[in-house]
Amino acid sequence: MGGMEFNKIFAAVLVAGIIAMLGGFMAKQLVHPKHLEEAAYKIEETETSAGGATVAAGPEPIMALLAAADVAKGEKVAKACASCHSFNKGGPAGVGPNLWGVVGGPKDHMPGYAYSGALLKAGGPMWTYEELNKFLWKPKAYAPDTKMGFVGLKKAEERAALLAWLRTQADSPKALPTDAEIAKEQADLAPPATEEPDPAAAPAADAKAAEKPAGH
Repeated sequence: MGGMEFNKIFAAVLVAGIIAMLGGFMAKQLVHPKHLEEAAYKIEETETSAGGATVAAGPEPIMALLAAADVAKGEKVAKACASCHSFNKGGPAGVGPNLWGVVGGPKDHMPGYAYSGALLKAGGPMWTYEELNKFLWKPKAYAPDTKMGFVGLKKAEERAALLAWLRTQADSPKALPTDAEIAKEQADLAPPATEEPDPAAAPAADAKAAEKPAGH
């Protein structure tokens, strides 16, 4: 084989390798664009634990967090909803209704939107802070027949931030919760008390079991 022919073969192999490498890089960018990954706001959506840990039975109270909530963070959280909702005044409906004035407003507030009616069956006709907290935690738990397919926001800080931003998307933002409203929410959402076992009853029960004849 002459030197010229060898050089041609080597050049062809080298070019093929470069094309393959560039093709793989471009495919990776199309499937997982880095700029989109950085721009996307990551939201916790895990509902079960692989280790069998008990999941929360309901949302944590968030009214006490609203006054100091990060509004800018809430706007970022809202971007996860922008594929289905618009937030500007007079904005169009998408998969879901426009959400201008939703905080403190009626649940089925957008004229012409085909609501399922499921939201009106839970917690009254208005979107109070407490009702929105319950809904955003897990929409399907709040209203099983709702058209909302989003799994929910499990972190109290994210729900508080989102509501703090949503309340600004209105002609007259709803007033922040009063101390009485905060106390009511905390009482309503407090986990149920569990009855503590009586330590004095345990030895007596053990002694009674020991007296029981074997084989019964």
